[in-house]
Amino acid sequence: MSEFVENQELNENEEVVEETESTEVEESMETMEDALDSVKEIKVGDTVQGDVLAFDDNQVRVSIQESGGLEGVIPRNELSATPVEELTDVVNIGDEIELVVLKPIKDKENGNFLLSKKRVDAKKVWEELQVKFENEEIIEAPVKNVVKGGLVVDAGVRGFVPASMVEDHFVEDFTPYVGQTLKFVIVEIEPSENRLILSHKEIARKESEAKRAERLADLEEGSVVEGTVARLVNFGAFIDLGGVDGLVHISRIAHEHVDKPSDYLTPGETVNVKVLSVDEEDGRVSLSIKDTLAGPWDNIEEKAPEGSELKGTVKRLTSFGAFVEVFPGVEGLVHISQIAHEHIATPHERLEEGQEIDVKVLSVDPEQNRLSLSVKALLDQPEGMEEAPAPAASSNKPRRENNKRNTGNKKQNRQRNFQDSSDDSDSGFTLADMLGDQLDQFKGE
Repeated sequence: MSEFVENQELNENEEVVEETESTEVEESMETMEDALDSVKEIKVGDTVQGDVLAFDDNQVRVSIQESGGLEGVIPRNELSATPVEELTDVVNIGDEIELVVLKPIKDKENGNFLLSKKRVDAKKVWEELQVKFENEEIIEAPVKNVVKGGLVVDAGVRGFVPASMVEDHFVEDFTPYVGQTLKFVIVEIEPSENRLILSHKEIARKESEAKRAERLADLEEGSVVEGTVARLVNFGAFIDLGGVDGLVHISRIAHEHVDKPSDYLTPGETVNVKVLSVDEEDGRVSLSIKDTLAGPWDNIEEKAPEGSELKGTVKRLTSFGAFVEVFPGVEGLVHISQIAHEHIATPHERLEEGQEIDVKVLSVDPEQNRLSLSVKALLDQPEGMEEAPAPAASSNKPRRENNKRNTGNKKQNRQRNFQDSSDDSDSGFTLADMLGDQLDQFKGE
């Protein structure tokens, strides 16, 4: 009876062991199936996760996650979109990075697949740029190079800025832009063709307008500021005042007469200018260089003292004399009676405009900006001829003369001389200065 019981227990134990072993085998098989199911099939174009294992010369070796132990390599040129000096500047051992599968490797000594990190990064950049393009957002990017037709910038991917879209004005040389970080709007984007067209022009225009408005508000009439000659035109010069261009009319370039602005100014030259007027509404600024320079009549008594001899140029001839420029912007009057010792009917008999002559200073009036000159005083007097008295330069009292002329000639002289003097009312000379000896004939009356 006891043997029967023992045999029965033994049989039961054997059955339990068999069932346990069978269960373990089934569980093991399920685990292997699950493991096989979890291994992803790697195909070209797939995006995978990789763990950095090591650095081999010019490439990075990685383990592809969920691949059943497959490995891949990233060449240096597929690691980053920008030049890389050291591989560790981009990744380090143990880093988990996202990669795209480029192709399988036939020689599998260094791995099973050729991978790229650069293309995954680029894909993300294109997606971000697409969103910014749709939202009309402004981006910033450094200028990397100047090429024919425009600029190349690094926006995470290569971007191109056509020359016509760089500024709101013509730019001759784009070299200074290299290395600058500028703001851009996205004009066109096509990731499949790696085409990204950018523009800085509109942003530059808005920045220029804001800067111009600010600068206009700072300018005060009557103030003297520094500027740069931007460009020359027939009627004057445009001066850059730092975001605002002001006009110096040709008549305001120098005290003397200016034929061409290029005779006095050069583009790029720094000059001081006086602000004459500011029109903020129209954005116009009127300037003067002449008003910042010493006046031609300053220290005239030292430059042209009474009795001194000067060289001058005949500028204008009138019936009563000649205006002679002795310094730039300084003209003196040579009365007709001071042109020659003998009597002449008109100054044209001895002088012509543009002629260079020697003159002697008879008198100087710095307050009235008047200079009385004489040509006759430097000429030898003909024998037998008496010297006629010189005209009074600053007095309205005519000298007496004994002999009288007939009344008809006096009236004609008065009318003619008065009419001629009206044409030179801005010369700084009085009617008596212009008429000179001719008034002496009326003293007797």
